[in-house]
Amino acid sequence: MSRNFPDWISAYTAYAGVTEAPRRMHFWCGVSAIAGALRRRAWLDMKRYKVFCNFYVCLVAPPGVIAKSTSIDVAMKLLRRVPEVKFGPDTVTWPALVSAFAGASESFCYDDVWYPMSAITLEASELGSLLTPQDREQVALYITLWDGRDSYSKVTKHSGSDMVEAPWINMLAGTTPNWIADNMPRATIGGGLTSRMVFVFGDQKEKFIALVDEFVDPTDHTTADKLVADLEHIAANICGPFTITPAARAWERARYEHFWRVESLAMNSNLLEGYAARKQTHIFKTAMILSISRSDSRQIEVEDLQLASKMLDDLEPDMQKVFSTIGRTDESLHAEQFIDFVRRKGQLSYTDAYRMIHLHFPNFRDFEGILTGAVQSGQLRIVSTSNGLVLEAAVPAPIVKEPTISPSTLL
Repeated sequence: MSRNFPDWISAYTAYAGVTEAPRRMHFWCGVSAIAGALRRRAWLDMKRYKVFCNFYVCLVAPPGVIAKSTSIDVAMKLLRRVPEVKFGPDTVTWPALVSAFAGASESFCYDDVWYPMSAITLEASELGSLLTPQDREQVALYITLWDGRDSYSKVTKHSGSDMVEAPWINMLAGTTPNWIADNMPRATIGGGLTSRMVFVFGDQKEKFIALVDEFVDPTDHTTADKLVADLEHIAANICGPFTITPAARAWERARYEHFWRVESLAMNSNLLEGYAARKQTHIFKTAMILSISRSDSRQIEVEDLQLASKMLDDLEPDMQKVFSTIGRTDESLHAEQFIDFVRRKGQLSYTDAYRMIHLHFPNFRDFEGILTGAVQSGQLRIVSTSNGLVLEAAVPAPIVKEPTISPSTLL
């Protein structure tokens, strides 16, 4: 059975890209969809450990800005049409997970050997439905399963010992910076679970689409059917270990050494240290998905590693934004929002600036303190014009260009 598309992710991003969400969000939703179809049936054997294609992808954005829930829903609607794929509970508890794993328990044959598998995909528009950061046992479970454990057991008061053989979880969820600030203690950031998650941040609409139906192609349903058919092909036909071509191995050795000699030194924040230690695994997982997006070969080529690395590099500058509100005071957050507002607007009159800040800081002295701090730190400057004093950004807002998804144009 041949596929409908030479590159599933490229086809999917074109199909899903009629919303206001950044293209990279559609890319990672597509990655999650392929991972959900593949399940635990393929792996990269590194001799001392195996890498499986499960992802914990989290779309992070302020409420109502870039349609996180819609982006998740588009990908997961396609995946839910694949008969072999099992979805987990809407709200995660240990009893609910045990039940979901039991319902997903199956086995597959590769090279005359039967392998067990209990694979589920978790989907939620709100990460809080799937994750309680204060629940250490739940966090430990997610960490263990991302690392590819062959089995997981837990002793409970009422049912004794629960054992799950070959468990596997793939997760796609959304959240806001405020939820992260309110629910994730600073001690949990940078290592453990968060370093195993792919956080895709966005705070600006890529384009303005008032009426989505005007942008949807007339052949939309046919395209969706073809995308589902290719996912069904992946779910039914691909299993076994991946191989890395000699050229790809040479490229990865050079990338790895350069990363630890040069790039990792810039990751001096505690928020990124744990991620740096697991970046290679993230790259391997993503490269495996990119390979499957194009063919059944289970062969990782140079271009797979290169595109995987670039797509992860693209996320790293925004990781600080994802966790920047943790441990911050309301005053500092409001001040940051004010500076960002001026930067985006270009100029703001002194009177309008006071009116805006007055909502949060009625005391004029507080306003002056914020303004003085912003000017002295080189973020804002005061300019005298014929219409009076105005504020403007000392450094203009950067123009953000989303990376293209096609390897031929990105590499």
